[in-house]
Amino acid sequence: MINFSTLHHYAMSLPEASEEPHFEKKSYRVKKKIFATVGTEADFFVVKLTPIQQSVFCSWDESACHPIPNKWGLQGWTQVYFGKVDEDFLKDIVKTSYSNVAPKKLVDLISD
Repeated sequence: MINFSTLHHYAMSLPEASEEPHFEKKSYRVKKKIFATVGTEADFFVVKLTPIQQSVFCSWDESACHPIPNKWGLQGWTQVYFGKVDEDFLKDIVKTSYSNVAPKKLVDLISD
């Protein structure tokens, strides 16, 4: 079952990733830039995508993955529900978000 622990372990496996507080949530960052957030009691997490990436990921199933319904969603912030995606989807979307904010030299270190 995909849950907070799955997200945490994968996010922290990425080069130079750190976990830091972000208001009442946890954030995952690289070089101080957020690539994912999650509330410890939440059934979803949030990632930062480009509008094109957001469109591609959300076209799979909007009940599983959709833009945040506010101005942040228009900027690519995307909500993903733990219970509706599998581990491969989680890894793909988190890796994509990480790659959007991490320096290229760190992205190049990620193994598939």
